[in-house]
Amino acid sequence: MAIASKSANYRKVKNSLAKWMITLGGISVLFTLVLIFMYLLYVIKPIFESAKVDITAKFVINEEYKVLATGVDELKEVAYSITEQGKINFYQLVDGAGHKAGEKILSQQLVADGESLTQLINVGQKQKLLIDSAGNVQLIVPSFTANFTSGKRVIIPSIRYPLGEEYLPIDENNAVITQLSFAMDDEKAIFVAFTQDKRLIKTTLLAEDDFSYDTAYEAQYQEIDYEAKQVNDILVSSGLSMVFIRQNDQVAVFSLDDEAELKATIIPQLAQNKSTPHHITTMALLSGGSSVLLGDDKGSVSQWFEVATDQGREFKEIRRFKVSDNEPVVAIYTEQYRKSFYTETPSGEMGMFYTTSEADLWRGNLHQGNAQALSIAPRADGLVMFSNNELAIFSVENEHPEVTWQALWQEVWYEGYPEPEFIWQSTSGSDDFEGKFSLVPISFGTIKAASYAMMFAVPIALTAAIYTAYFMTPGMRRKVKPTIEMMEALPTVILGFLAGLWLAPIIEIYLPAIFLLLVFIPSSVFITAFSWHKLPRKYKSLIPETWAPVILIPAILLAAYAAFALSPVLELHLFGGDIRQFITNDLGMDFDQRNALVVGIAMGFAVIPTIFSMAEDAIFSVPRHLTSGSLALGATQWQTLIKVVLLTASPGIFSAVMMGLGRAVGETMIVLMATGNTPILDWSIFQGMRTLAANIAVEMPESEVGSSHYRILFLAAFVLFVFTFVVNTLAEFVRQRLREKYSSL
Repeated sequence: MAIASKSANYRKVKNSLAKWMITLGGISVLFTLVLIFMYLLYVIKPIFESAKVDITAKFVINEEYKVLATGVDELKEVAYSITEQGKINFYQLVDGAGHKAGEKILSQQLVADGESLTQLINVGQKQKLLIDSAGNVQLIVPSFTANFTSGKRVIIPSIRYPLGEEYLPIDENNAVITQLSFAMDDEKAIFVAFTQDKRLIKTTLLAEDDFSYDTAYEAQYQEIDYEAKQVNDILVSSGLSMVFIRQNDQVAVFSLDDEAELKATIIPQLAQNKSTPHHITTMALLSGGSSVLLGDDKGSVSQWFEVATDQGREFKEIRRFKVSDNEPVVAIYTEQYRKSFYTETPSGEMGMFYTTSEADLWRGNLHQGNAQALSIAPRADGLVMFSNNELAIFSVENEHPEVTWQALWQEVWYEGYPEPEFIWQSTSGSDDFEGKFSLVPISFGTIKAASYAMMFAVPIALTAAIYTAYFMTPGMRRKVKPTIEMMEALPTVILGFLAGLWLAPIIEIYLPAIFLLLVFIPSSVFITAFSWHKLPRKYKSLIPETWAPVILIPAILLAAYAAFALSPVLELHLFGGDIRQFITNDLGMDFDQRNALVVGIAMGFAVIPTIFSMAEDAIFSVPRHLTSGSLALGATQWQTLIKVVLLTASPGIFSAVMMGLGRAVGETMIVLMATGNTPILDWSIFQGMRTLAANIAVEMPESEVGSSHYRILFLAAFVLFVFTFVVNTLAEFVRQRLREKYSSL
């Protein structure tokens, strides 16, 4: 009795310990999933936060003359102002380097004594084009150098002259210039100006080498055929490709290509209403110089750029932003590297917008009345403003303006595209590039890849599971089932490698054979089975029952050989010797070597063991008394299989299919290596795709930590997480319903 009691206590302790260990393991799994979910949300959250503009410092600056321009260094420690008297003043914004905040640390005269500035043109955010009262033109760049003295950083301001300190020869007739714009690259600088004698001129400075401080250059003069009594605005694109000329409500565009004739393309006038006509009040070029922003007196800003139409390339209004209900737009300030811009009205109301995502980011009043001068910090993280003898510095939190739900999930009209589209293109070789972060193509690619894989895997895996569990002899089953389950241990990178470098070229060369296999293999199986059925019993007895299914192997191999042997003949007589050209030219479908067909076959092989193993276990686990009872009542084996076995095993079979789907959705390496990774929306079996998992694997290593691209990749992971969670939850719900329905059998 004592020994039995001791054994029972020992067993009780083991049961209790196992119970707690299993419970702890389950809770740990759930806790880990919750942590993953919360971390994904933590990384994603900043991209949906609203923009903020807050004042950080304000100084009283008693400038004697009107301020025409202002700016600040990248670290927002030194600001400057350029007055109409032609003087540039630098101010310390933080205490340090022997200066107090708000103190003037440097002042320099930019024009000759007795002269003043009649015009100042901001070229980007760094270069300033100066025109004095004598008609002289000069290009300056306020520059800042960081020095470290005694372990402390000191910002030292200075002035650079990219085209030299001599005045620039804009007009060969030396006429007074009333409007001027400018842009330059390493090889040339282009000026477009309107003179007092009503001429529109183009002046090109060609450098003998790349432009530097003391580079010699040659001036070329050209007069543009354009009649106008006055010109309100001139803007030269940063790429030196176009110039925009505004005359009241008409905007003309000229190509600056050296080989093209300078002819005007007129942008259609703003939509007019006879009772409330719109009039253009200001104009600005968006970052990159492809889009022009037009502000009007009804408080709207419209974006225009060139699109391809049946009549050629035309400028179209793409989108419109409502800035104010009752005030005109008097100024538009654009960022240098992003598609963001600020607007200003006469009362001082300001707005912050982003064109690609059509985002209305922020509204507010930073000052009373019009600002004398306003500039965006080089890193777009601040503003500097002169207004009412005050220098104000503002901090801007606007790290992810390109991300909105509309930009992620709806069609967006990008610069240069003929119509709105779903596009994923996160990087480019150009700084003028606008990020395209639509999650639709890669989500679609995930569904497409999984669909083709399941179309290949489910029929094979389920029929194999049914035969193995229900018809196959025990001896054969003990060999076949472990062999197929071992396939699951095969690394998917090997399958992807074989699919991309071996299978894809074979399918491309023998494409007709792939479609013949769909006919020949089932036909060979049925013919072989029918022949075996008609075979006399004395011949059947020569082959052991265990090895009877093996006779299908030579039949299938013979069918495959016939398909590949007939492929060149079929391609020659039906498709003119080149089925790929037939698909492209006659059917109008693109053909990629690494396409959905390759992915479906390769990923299908990766999914088959998962579905087979679970489905086979579910079918084999059906109680024998159910099948025996059905057969005893007169049902055939097939009737028993369909009416009893499959219904009873349906919860397990459904779970197997859903597990296979989850494996296909999350697969990375096969899709990465066996497709062209093209994020396109096309169900064609001859086109590739890019999936969420593959996209994360490809782009995460090259993304900047904390950038919009980085956080959107985490959002893609979150979408994949939610997708699999929802699918698995629905699968569990359906499985439970099936179990309840057929548990009484």
